[in-house]
Amino acid sequence: MGNLATPESVQRLQTALHAKAKDEPGFRFFALYDKTYRLDVLTHAYDCCRANKGAAGVDGITFEAVESYGRERWIGELAQQLREESYRPEAVRRVFIPKPNGKQRPLGIPRLADRVCQMATMLVLEPIFEADMPSEQYAYRQNRDAQDAVRRVHWLVTGGHRNVVDADLAGYFDTIPHVELMKSVARRIVNKRVLRLLRMWLNAPVEERDERGHKKRTTINRDSKRGIPQGSPISPLLSNLYMRRFILGWKRTGVEQRLGAQIVNYADDLVICCKGNDAAKALETMRKMMGQLKLTVNEEKTRTCHLPEEEFDFLGYTFGQRYAAKTRRPYVATWPSRKSIRRMTEGVRIQTGRNMEWMDSGEMSEPKARRMGQLLQARTRHESLPVPGQIHHCPATPVAVQEAQAERRGDSIATPTSTSINRWDSSAYRYFRRAFRGRKHDVRSESRMREMRMSGSMSGM
Repeated sequence: MGNLATPESVQRLQTALHAKAKDEPGFRFFALYDKTYRLDVLTHAYDCCRANKGAAGVDGITFEAVESYGRERWIGELAQQLREESYRPEAVRRVFIPKPNGKQRPLGIPRLADRVCQMATMLVLEPIFEADMPSEQYAYRQNRDAQDAVRRVHWLVTGGHRNVVDADLAGYFDTIPHVELMKSVARRIVNKRVLRLLRMWLNAPVEERDERGHKKRTTINRDSKRGIPQGSPISPLLSNLYMRRFILGWKRTGVEQRLGAQIVNYADDLVICCKGNDAAKALETMRKMMGQLKLTVNEEKTRTCHLPEEEFDFLGYTFGQRYAAKTRRPYVATWPSRKSIRRMTEGVRIQTGRNMEWMDSGEMSEPKARRMGQLLQARTRHESLPVPGQIHHCPATPVAVQEAQAERRGDSIATPTSTSINRWDSSAYRYFRRAFRGRKHDVRSESRMREMRMSGSMSGM
C-alpha cells in the first residue's frame, strides 16, 4: 500500500483483531462481516486501490469515473450492497504480461468495485492470519520484504547450511485447491457471509479476448475447483495461507529438526537450506508433502545445490563462492544475478535511447532525472540491485546519462561541472556503463572518468 497512512479507526480495529488472534490461537472469529462494509474501512480500501493505479475491469469503470460520479456516493452504494447482501462480483478481466524468460504470465484484473471489496475484506482478515504466519514466510507481510528473505538465506548458507534445495512450483497460484484452502480459512473464520464472499471471488469467471479480438468467458476455476486470480487484492493473503500448511507440516513432522533443513519462502519461490548432506532427502520429502497438498513441483527448475562448488539464484540474487581481492581466500557470497542486472540495464537502455530526447547534463529536467531515479530504485527494491538510493537527486546521474548518449553517437565527452565531480557516485556510473556494453570500449573515456573521480576526491580534502 506504499506510504498510504492507515486511518486511526482502522488501526484500532486491526490492532484489536490481531491481539485477540495472538492471545487465543484457537479462537474462531464469527462477527466480521459488518466490519467489511464500515465506511472507514471501505474508504481506506478505495484509497489503497487508487494508490495502486490499477486498470479498469470488465465494466470499464475507472477511478476518474468514480471521482466524477462522487467518491462518497459510490462508496456508500457499495456499502449498501454489502449490507443487504446483494453484492455479486463480476468476471475477472485476464491479461498477459511478459516474463523475463520470454513466456507470459496471466494476470487477473477485477472490476473496481470487486477490488475495493476484496481490499476491505483483506484489511479485516490480514491481522487475524498474520498472528499465525510462521517466520519462514516473507511475502506480502508488513515489515518484511524480499531482501529480508535474501538476508535470511545468506545467513543460513554462511552459517553452514550449504546443501540447498532450489525449489519451484508449477503454476502455484493456478493450482491451489479451493476445498483445502477454505479449510485453512475456516480454521479461524466461521462467519458464513465472509466465507461466502471468498467463495464467490474464487469461482468468478474469467474474461479474455481470443485471437480475433472477440470476448469469451470461462469458468475454469469453478469447474476445476482450483486456482486464485493472480492480481486481485485478496490473492496474496490466500496464497500465504495455503503455503503455511506446507511449512507447518515440515515442522510438525520433525523434518526440519531431523534433516537440519530450514525453509525460506517468498510467495511461490522456495529454498530449503540443509545443515548436513541431506538435501536429496529433503527434496524427496518436499515432493511427497506437495503431492499431499495437491501442488506440483516443477522438476525442470527444481534441483539440489551444494555450496561452494555450485551456485543458485533466489529473488534476484546469486549465492555462490567468491575470492577475497587481496588474500584470494574463498568465501560464500551473495551478489545480484545476471538476470537482474540484464533487466535493469535494459530498462536504462530504453530510458536513454535516442528517441527519449534527453537534455544536456546542466539542463536536465527534474522530472526526467526523477524518472531515471525511480527506475533504478524500483530495480533496487524488487530485484535487489545495489544501486544507491535517491539517485535522481545525485548530480552524477545526468552526467552519466550524457556520457552514455555521447558514446552511442561517437561524440566527445564534455567535462562535468565541479559540483558533479565533488558529488560523483561511481556506482551510478558503473551501472549506466553496463547498459552500453554493446558499443566498442572507449579507453579514453574510461581513463577520463578515473581522472574525474580522482580530482573530485582530492578537491574534497
